[in-house]
Amino acid sequence: MKLIDTQIRVSPTRRLDCFVTHDQALIEQAQRLRYQVFAKEMGARLKTDKEGLDYDEIDHFCDHLVVVDTTNEKIVGYTRLLNQEQARKLGYFYSQKEFNLDRVLALPGRFLEIGRTCVDPKYRGSTVLTTLWSALVNYAQLGDYHYLIGCASISPGPSGYAVDAVYRSIDSKNKASDALSVVPLIEVPEHLRCERDESGIPPLLKAYLRFGVQICGRPFWDEDFNVMDLFILLPLAQLEDRYSKHYLKPHLFTDDRSLSPAL
Repeated sequence: MKLIDTQIRVSPTRRLDCFVTHDQALIEQAQRLRYQVFAKEMGARLKTDKEGLDYDEIDHFCDHLVVVDTTNEKIVGYTRLLNQEQARKLGYFYSQKEFNLDRVLALPGRFLEIGRTCVDPKYRGSTVLTTLWSALVNYAQLGDYHYLIGCASISPGPSGYAVDAVYRSIDSKNKASDALSVVPLIEVPEHLRCERDESGIPPLLKAYLRFGVQICGRPFWDEDFNVMDLFILLPLAQLEDRYSKHYLKPHLFTDDRSLSPAL
């Protein structure tokens, strides 16, 4: 499949490139970024055999979408994409390990799951996420996918997880109907819940909400990552015009690059 090469110039000398890579060296660099963010920064207990790398069996089936700072050829943003065909070979979507998705997956159309999204701490801000999202939406369009799905994480505050407060802060337009409600396999325990939102909506989830994702049902408690996960659904046909005009770009590329020859 042809993909979109998103190139954004953030200064006269710096450019961010975003592309799918199958180069093992780049994938390992992305896995090191994941480890830095999820294990070192967030304190997740990762089930990995190699110190310093975050990987699991899904990595062998999915596509790896990276944002690279071309001034130093450093990966500064990442998400992995598990499309419907890859999930069929694997046997599941990652989200199915956390939620009963029967109602969602009964929708007519094709699904694309996003996961392990992260940004280098030195590059936090809208530019990397915009670059990543642009390529992601184009990947979905070119692959004729109808829905983006995935999990968005919220860390606890000092007193615990403000489940009800978080839901009150989400606009009604971002809440899915009961017909698309998912069931978490592990609920946030009552003793870990608190009334006041002390941590707020994380920037990544805020970005997803601006893009129009729908939150489907109650959160899952991920003890290993010490977060509560919200299941997100984005019907691609419902992208607002201002986003589709901005993100659905016409230039095509293959993922054969001088920076990282594809395998």
